[in-house]
Amino acid sequence: MNTSLLNRRTIRRYADRDIDPNRLNGLLALAARTQTMGNLQLYSVIVTTSAEGKAALAPSHFNQPMTTQAPVVLTICADFRRTSRWAECRRAVPGYNNFLSFLNAATDALLYTQTFCNLAEAEGLGLCYLGTTLYNPQPIIDALKLPQLVFPVATLTVGWPDEVPALSDRLPLESFVHSETYHDPTPDDIDRYYTPKEQLPENRHFVELNQKETLAQIFTDIRYTREANESCSQALLDALRNQGFLGNEE
Repeated sequence: MNTSLLNRRTIRRYADRDIDPNRLNGLLALAARTQTMGNLQLYSVIVTTSAEGKAALAPSHFNQPMTTQAPVVLTICADFRRTSRWAECRRAVPGYNNFLSFLNAATDALLYTQTFCNLAEAEGLGLCYLGTTLYNPQPIIDALKLPQLVFPVATLTVGWPDEVPALSDRLPLESFVHSETYHDPTPDDIDRYYTPKEQLPENRHFVELNQKETLAQIFTDIRYTREANESCSQALLDALRNQGFLGNEE
């Protein structure tokens, strides 16, 4: 069994050292061997290395320092434009301006992203997956000049690590693996799954610092609120419509 993932860490601080373009391109090429729907490779990767380019992306990622400090920022996009252009250039009529096509392309893009992560970390590179990409898609679309049927779904900051952060906790296997059919967790199950996480000193301190009663309230009341989720959902739908992935769908 490959145990290297047991020690993987999210890296947010990077050494002042560039990544050799040939090394980076080799990893990007090798990651293309990942699974893909219909062998269409429904993704594109925008590589940003310039200070100006990273500065333009930073506000979309809430100006997190690693966005400008990392030597490379990768924006992985769901891309049905290239396939559609291929069809049009070969006397075929594409029909990919719809939500299903976005989901298919987003799945391809995320599979590619994870494969690249595994390969890059095996080379000693450090990565941070920025979950902010879907929170602010339109400014990213504008900054990267993405055309119709291209949509950002993931962002990675990449560089040589300049820190060794603590390992983050994970839920036990029984909490997410279900035999035959889904097992809806009971209150006892929730206690068994989440109590170890809740009792970690850093999480207990986090709850106390924010004057909350439980760790769950940190997520519902502060980090991922209903209001923010609804606002970001609307922005996401608007951006999908602007990029042509909703077509005439309501």
